[in-house]
Amino acid sequence: MPPSISRRNALRSFAGAAALAAVARSTSSVVAQTPATPTMPASLNPIRHSVCKWCFGKIPLEAFAKAVKEFGIESVELLDPKDWPTVQKLGLTCALATGTTTIPVGFNRIENHAKYVASMTERIHAVADAGLPSVIVFSGNRTDQAGVTVSDEQGIENCAIGLKQIMGVAEKRGVTVIMELLNSKVNHKDYMCDRTPWGVELVKRVGSERFKLLYDIYHMQIMEGDVIRTIQENHQYIGHYHTAGNPGRAEFEPGDQQELHYPPIMRAIAATGFKGFVAQEFIPKRDPLTSLRAAVKLCTV
Repeated sequence: MPPSISRRNALRSFAGAAALAAVARSTSSVVAQTPATPTMPASLNPIRHSVCKWCFGKIPLEAFAKAVKEFGIESVELLDPKDWPTVQKLGLTCALATGTTTIPVGFNRIENHAKYVASMTERIHAVADAGLPSVIVFSGNRTDQAGVTVSDEQGIENCAIGLKQIMGVAEKRGVTVIMELLNSKVNHKDYMCDRTPWGVELVKRVGSERFKLLYDIYHMQIMEGDVIRTIQENHQYIGHYHTAGNPGRAEFEPGDQQELHYPPIMRAIAATGFKGFVAQEFIPKRDPLTSLRAAVKLCTV
């Protein structure tokens, strides 16, 4: 050590150099570890909004359609054929038309096929002629009014037999037939298509790109939970979505008592590349259009 440099000064110099080196390493580490600004995945499609009219029944259809169009809703759905022109003349569509089956009586019984194959074929033609994309069907209940019960396995097989008889015309006319998943715990006791695995198996057996499920988030939260994972793992079998808060099928403002948080659910749906419609199907507790506007905003990604 040169005489002009004391031991204390040397130690100070070494400490200063070490500190500078540590700062440099820390800075480079932070730069390396800081993630880039998040970008929207290429597959993330904007949510297309629809609404189920039955939840807002006191508002005349035409007035309702005019109002919802102003805040980004493209469709008013679950309408009968007589109502389709009312929304179409305003530049909206009916993303999901009513079919001819009912929730308790559907395709899960062979004895219903003659009636529903004919009526659903006619309805598919009407939907196609009107330029609408899809129509709803139901499985039916496990037990009929006479007390005769159909097993879940037999119900899948019966539904597949019946639905295959209408899929040819659906494919030819470009109409998607949608079966709804409903809860059998609270709202629709004994309904058969009440769990995603049952519905997915039916879609596989029908074997047509024109047959899909309506994944109702409210209903499946009651039956299964695990909504986002279920969507991610089964999105290829889903052609339509419905929303509502749980419990009570209520609206779902942030900070309220609802257990479903919709923004991440909508992002999960969009990330699958889904290009169809998500329909609001909740019961408003305040001014209906104020509630609907808030729900659409919350579900927009």
